[in-house]
Amino acid sequence: MSDEDTTVLPLRGGASATLVRRRAAVNDRGAILYVHGFADYFFQEHVAEHYTAQGYDFYAVDLRGYGRSMRDGELPNYTTDMAVYFEEIDAAIAVIRAEHSRVVLMGHSTGGLTTSLWAHERRSGDLIDALVLNSPWLDVAEPRFLRRLVKLVGRVAPKVKVRANLGDAYGAAIHNSRNGEWDFDVKWKPLAGFPVLAGWIRAVLIAQEKVHKGLDVRVPVLVLHSDRSMLNAREWSEDVSQADAVLDVEGMRRWGPKIGPSVKVVEIKAGMHDLFLSPEPVRAAALAEVDEFLKTA
Repeated sequence: MSDEDTTVLPLRGGASATLVRRRAAVNDRGAILYVHGFADYFFQEHVAEHYTAQGYDFYAVDLRGYGRSMRDGELPNYTTDMAVYFEEIDAAIAVIRAEHSRVVLMGHSTGGLTTSLWAHERRSGDLIDALVLNSPWLDVAEPRFLRRLVKLVGRVAPKVKVRANLGDAYGAAIHNSRNGEWDFDVKWKPLAGFPVLAGWIRAVLIAQEKVHKGLDVRVPVLVLHSDRSMLNAREWSEDVSQADAVLDVEGMRRWGPKIGPSVKVVEIKAGMHDLFLSPEPVRAAALAEVDEFLKTA
């Protein structure tokens, strides 16, 4: 973010995360904490501006190995256990809770999966007041036998590449050097993403299985997703800018209600994977759904 205020969050084992903050001119609604997804970091300045204008202090955390927190010599965006990231969410929430009595947690894609699990594990702590999920990664489209195979490989050879990258169709749809309108650091968020390693995919599958068994997130939850997917697109087209070109939205429809007892699932017509990066007026519709949800959450 321009004029950003950043704080390094020291973590166990010498790792660190980065907390980014933008304050509202007048804060009367509490705070929002945003957690990004895979091959991502927080650059959605317009989202921060939208919520600070409404009276929220806005925070975002770049997890260890991502964005501002990337360090030389480490594998980018890699873990073998999604619960590892609970440490930086804990640290960020502690900083925010020192100043705010109301906190909304917001997660995108893999960040939506991680924040759901975190909110379940921390459900007795009264640490957040609402959970907003922007295209959360709650399931994979691959068949069961392939999932089992990847989990086996991920256990015995976690650093084997499952895919060299994600392809650049989605990146080309959002970056302003191609067909999009957004500027971001392609070292931190390459247009084709980073290599997908077996140990990381195994961690995701294990986390998703926990969601499928049912979570007990005890705050109001909003799940937003596009109305359709366009998976395996090899190059950009207009359709890529009007669908989720990264994840299967059927998994969000199916498993979103399993996150807790009070879940609202909303479909955003022609939404991209990151709904807040969709062209206008689609992103405005997505933000409006969050605004309406937060009025009563």
